[in-house]
Amino acid sequence: MNRREFARLIGLTGAGLAAKKFLPDALASHASGKNKNKKEWVWIGTDTSASPDEWKKRFEVMRNAGIDAILPEIYNSREAFYESKHLPVGEPWLETILPIAKDAGLEVHAWMWTMPCNVPAIVEKNPEWFVVNRLGESSTIKPAYVSYYKFLCPSRPEVWEFIGKTVSELSRISELDGVHLDYIRYPDVILPVGLQPKYHIVQDKEYPQYDYCYCDVCRGDFKKGTGIDPKNLDDPSSNIAWNQFRYNRVTHIVNDVLRPIVHKSGKKLTAAVFPNWKDVRQQWSHWKLDGAMPMLYARYYDEDVSWIGKETNEEVKSQKYHAPVYSGLSVGQLGDEDLSNAVLVSFASGGSGVSLFSAASMTFEKWQSMRKAVTEE
Repeated sequence: MNRREFARLIGLTGAGLAAKKFLPDALASHASGKNKNKKEWVWIGTDTSASPDEWKKRFEVMRNAGIDAILPEIYNSREAFYESKHLPVGEPWLETILPIAKDAGLEVHAWMWTMPCNVPAIVEKNPEWFVVNRLGESSTIKPAYVSYYKFLCPSRPEVWEFIGKTVSELSRISELDGVHLDYIRYPDVILPVGLQPKYHIVQDKEYPQYDYCYCDVCRGDFKKGTGIDPKNLDDPSSNIAWNQFRYNRVTHIVNDVLRPIVHKSGKKLTAAVFPNWKDVRQQWSHWKLDGAMPMLYARYYDEDVSWIGKETNEEVKSQKYHAPVYSGLSVGQLGDEDLSNAVLVSFASGGSGVSLFSAASMTFEKWQSMRKAVTEE
């Protein structure tokens, strides 16, 4: 298969379209030198357009390049892409790709958005479920940054039940290997420095319009424990107890609500997490995960590949429950050689592997770089 055939098969018809599918026959054998104690992952955005035969070829490419596990986006905060009984269903995509991926020797972990909810019926009927900022504005009315930042409040049992239903449904799918939590956090109170210009903002401190959650339940629960209404704090960002209260609310959902559901079904629980965890109230070093995937997107932090290694090393050491750490790499931010170097520096820094974001950004050359890196680890 030549490069032109590769481009035709992936539908690469113009600049900026990402390669999605195949490697040439020269890469047909699995990386025999791969370290069996490592695991490589790739996030796959929802794609219901490809045929089963196309998915078979795509999965062969991934497996041949050293990928062990895939993270298909099965719930995007609006609709589910499996046969859900409690969410709007777009198309049963998971049921289509799951047996094909398993035949290819890949683990399948369902990627779901966790705290954001853009299901119209939920937003309309249960507006009290959603976070409120320090100005008293609900994320249903005035979401931060982008319109889909309608986050559920992690203090509410009704929210735990709603999220738990999705996790329960996924956990009951026999061939599925695990559930992968994304957006398991609050809205960003401070964006990574490299992203702030995109939104034409400067966040040199915590500003009230981005600071969540100040709903009645959060304020009441915090006041019961401390005697303080957080709305009355002169500088909420400096109050250790108030920050820890919010960290603990998200940790409770992971450790006490969702983990038991997933493990009862004999499956794994993983999560996409932030290196700047305090800025999203996400103390993931205290989570009882089977794998953590910090999104080490260096460009967002005005950093280079060496920073990926430094962060990986620090995060491995920080894990209270010794969760494996898989460095999340933004493929679109990395050149072919940089991708290979990022994989190698992650391995050398104590990581258990890497996770690529995303399959849609993997070109012919990048798959080659990935395969080369995993054989050199």
